[in-house]
Amino acid sequence: MPPPTVERPAPTLDRAIGPVAATLLVIGGIVGSGIFLTTGIMASALPSPTLLMLAWVAGGLFALAGALTYAEMSAMYPRAGGVYVYLREAFGSLPGFLYGWSMLLVVLSGGVAAVAVGFANSLTFFIPSLSNVILAVGGGGWALTVKQIVAVASIVILGAVNYVGVRSGSGTNAVLTIAKVAGLAMLPVFALTSAQVTPAWTPVVPLGVPTPLVAFGIAMIAVLWANDGFYFLTYAAGEVKDPTRNLPRALTFGLLAVLAIYLTVNLAYFVALPIEQIAGTERIAEAAAAALVGPAGARLVATTVVVSTFGCNAAAILAGSRLLYGMASDGLFFKIAASVHPRYRSPHVAVAGITIWSSFLALSGSYQQLFTYVVFTSVLFSLFGGLALFRLRATRPNVARPYRVWGFPIVPGVFVLGSVFVVINTLMTSPKESLAGLGLLALGLPAYWYWRKDRS
Repeated sequence: MPPPTVERPAPTLDRAIGPVAATLLVIGGIVGSGIFLTTGIMASALPSPTLLMLAWVAGGLFALAGALTYAEMSAMYPRAGGVYVYLREAFGSLPGFLYGWSMLLVVLSGGVAAVAVGFANSLTFFIPSLSNVILAVGGGGWALTVKQIVAVASIVILGAVNYVGVRSGSGTNAVLTIAKVAGLAMLPVFALTSAQVTPAWTPVVPLGVPTPLVAFGIAMIAVLWANDGFYFLTYAAGEVKDPTRNLPRALTFGLLAVLAIYLTVNLAYFVALPIEQIAGTERIAEAAAAALVGPAGARLVATTVVVSTFGCNAAAILAGSRLLYGMASDGLFFKIAASVHPRYRSPHVAVAGITIWSSFLALSGSYQQLFTYVVFTSVLFSLFGGLALFRLRATRPNVARPYRVWGFPIVPGVFVLGSVFVVINTLMTSPKESLAGLGLLALGLPAYWYWRKDRS
């Protein structure tokens, strides 16, 4: 008689992200290419160091308010999926699904594609031949360049790193985050040791700006983009050690660290260059470093940009795959995406899915237009993410809350009001793209009904 078979328990996700790695995941998900590029663009609309610094402070405090708001809900529901879970618990499965749908279809995957292409663009500083065209189709309508191949290769490498486990993925993110923060820290050091000019710290509204409030709003949009990604850690909450304790701390300390980094780096820009030279300079970090210490400084910053963009995608792929896994676990995506690798204990199918789709967008080049269309829906869901806390406080007062947001209701109220500002600003400045984004969002309704029917 054969011995009875013993069923092995299904593999589960590995809670291997400690407090330091979690904090570095927050920082790594935020600090990408924005801090290296946006200040020069902002200065074109708002040529005042004082007001620009105020915009960076306001944007950082807004992101911190969002992080504190999500911190309470992450401690309540420390599972894979993050913001998707909060929306589902507060408003039902349809809003949660549509959030995940837009993030996975375009926002997060398109962001990975865009950052990967930015990584390849930054490499052209050292290897100009990467801009060469390999194949052109349709009389220049679509072209395959060496940069796109490099971009896809970077996505595939990071996908493979995350495939073999969260320890590998979070460890890689930690190393890259430390490296890019160290590189950024050299800019303030250069400013302290090689100061060229003294910034004109004047609170007076700059001359030649007919609508200062609108200009400040434009600058704020750029700052908010540079602070985006602070919620990535919530997607991977199912793999954080002692999540009720470490999630709120990592979100808080991570955002405070980013705010400090952004302010000191911008101070270095204003010390290195007068505002007239900063305005319109796209690669402001390289220009500032070159002004402070010469070509060697520009090369150091270019290297930091390469590391920073590559590292930002390390966090994005880790986080995005957990969002996909969370939706699949709830029966709102293909069931196979909820699989956990028996050896690596990673959501390997979800990792592969994010990697393949992001690579396709990077090759197609369509992510730029798609990303423009869904910016409105992305900020709209940020608004609902803030409202979710108020909803849960009202409807589920007895649910355990290991962490309660400091300053309630003022802090989450600031996040909600800031989101309203961004929603209205985006709708006014890009009405056609906003409506098109809602159309793309509506395409998720048939998919939701299909998976809802399949689950029931």
